[in-house]
Amino acid sequence: MPILSPDAIEFISRSPEQTRRVGARLGMLLSGGDVIALEGNLGSGKTVLAQGIGIGWGATTALISPTFVIVRRHTHNQDADYFYHIDLYRIASLAEAEHLGLTELLGDPDAVCVVEWAERAADLFPAEALWITLRALDEQRRSLTFRANGNHHHAIQEKLRKELAGY
Repeated sequence: MPILSPDAIEFISRSPEQTRRVGARLGMLLSGGDVIALEGNLGSGKTVLAQGIGIGWGATTALISPTFVIVRRHTHNQDADYFYHIDLYRIASLAEAEHLGLTELLGDPDAVCVVEWAERAADLFPAEALWITLRALDEQRRSLTFRANGNHHHAIQEKLRKELAGY
């Protein structure tokens, strides 16, 4: 697991199942107010990673691609917190994302937000966020580059690095 800089690490996943497991490990580390921004081309594994994050967080319902709904809200199996799975693929402008109330959801202290196609509304994201860029290397392998913004998300990224790398 290369450490690209003090705030960025890269992980190579060898299968969709491994990508989902990485997401589950990350999901276990999240709590209200956390923002995970996913970016990458079609087929890069964003939804698979988001599904794993939801599993690890404890979502009571399975995550499916929210492309046509844009925002899907999931509940937690232990408390009243929410998990918002947001897909900005069909968003045409920053104004449209604002109109959806994206700024109210991002950073909600009672919710975790995982946003696919986050780069389409990057200006609306809070300073504290964990950005993950996914890239298809071949049919099975994916590169996941984690970039933490802010102390809180840097601590989450560091815990995840230790879990994945074992040191």
